[in-house]
Amino acid sequence: MAELFSDEWMKKFKDAWNAESEIKDKLADIGFDSVICYGFKDEDDPRGFLKVEKGECTSAGGWSGGEMNWDLRAEKENWDKWIEKGVGMGGLGMAYTTGKLKFKVGDYKSMIKDPRMAGPFVKSFSVMGKVGT
Repeated sequence: MAELFSDEWMKKFKDAWNAESEIKDKLADIGFDSVICYGFKDEDDPRGFLKVEKGECTSAGGWSGGEMNWDLRAEKENWDKWIEKGVGMGGLGMAYTTGKLKFKVGDYKSMIKDPRMAGPFVKSFSVMGKVGT
């Protein structure tokens, strides 16, 4: 199995993202474009990225620098738990308020207040579960 947020893992996440209409189509409806990075709290740089254009993930892989719109960080144990068991809106809110989930770049509060973005964001965690760790 590929290491979490490795180049291989991120490419599998890209395919799973694009196969999930609750993410891809809903974000396409609002013209969502972003570079979303993922990594671990204790590291300076993220490990992996997704480039999303009009809701569709057009590229993904290991992070090698550049501009980003979102940078999500957590301890590996928390990522593993969320990927294995899934997490809902309440669980993500609790993770954010307790500092288990950090946004080094991006505004969690504005995103979570917009249901057009919040639903796909929550769904992305269950899609991570399809990739596994």
